Amino acid sequence: MANEFKHLVLVKFKEDVVVEDILKQLEKLANEIDLVKSFVWGKDTESHEMLTQGYTHAIIMTFNSKEDYNTYVSHPKDVQFSALFVTVIDKAVVLNFPAVSGKAS
Repeated sequence: MANEFKHLVLVKFKEDVVVEDILKQLEKLANEIDLVKSFVWGKDTESHEMLTQGYTHAIIMTFNSKEDYNTYVSHPKDVQFSALFVTVIDKAVVLNFPAVSGKAS
């Protein structure tokens, strides 16, 4: 079986952005597009600022395969959301990778 494919985004939003509204839109998008196997996000509450380098939120989407991810990012709804997303972020780091399981749940 092929490894799941992960889309990880670390974000620092612009000061005047209502972050919850943006994340609700992203959650709606993830629920509307069946290619997204799972979607989680969180706000850092524990790390020292020196370690976060200003990033405040993490977003993780899981796909069954790299092919599903590639199809997702070309979906018109994701293209539209991405155009909005780039206007509300101060900076971001994006990593896309096949997941390697170190411990099964």
